[in-house]
Amino acid sequence: MTVYAKLTQLGISLPPVAVPAAAYVPFVRSGKLVFLSGHIAKQDGKPWVGQLGLTMATAEGKAAARAVAIDLIGTLHAAVGDLNQVVRIVKLMSLVNSTASFTEQHLVTNGASELLGEVFGAAGPHARSAFGVAQIPMGACVEIELIAEIL
Repeated sequence: MTVYAKLTQLGISLPPVAVPAAAYVPFVRSGKLVFLSGHIAKQDGKPWVGQLGLTMATAEGKAAARAVAIDLIGTLHAAVGDLNQVVRIVKLMSLVNSTASFTEQHLVTNGASELLGEVFGAAGPHARSAFGVAQIPMGACVEIELIAEIL
């Protein structure tokens, strides 16, 4: 099954690339690697604001991370032109806006990791880091960046 058929099966339509909110570009290609800038969680087109352990529970954070993954896939499509050219999702780095006592950043980030596994199959499993941070731009609950290898 192609990546696009899987996206259709999951009911996912790819969003356009978001306009950067500061002095950076959405992606950079270097050799066979594509580096995607951090994408914040959005809900209804606006930053998905919240802090895990204070105003949000793990399940909602996981849903937010899944939403970020959809945006990342949209940007990856724009960067590559054909998602079937993705050889491997290499790495994710996830920042979770959380209280000092919240310790489930890894479970929040699973929302993105699990979706990437579903969409890309054997090319989806990746290395990963998940950090708890005091704040993310615009008060967003999650920000994730991605590195992919392409043909």
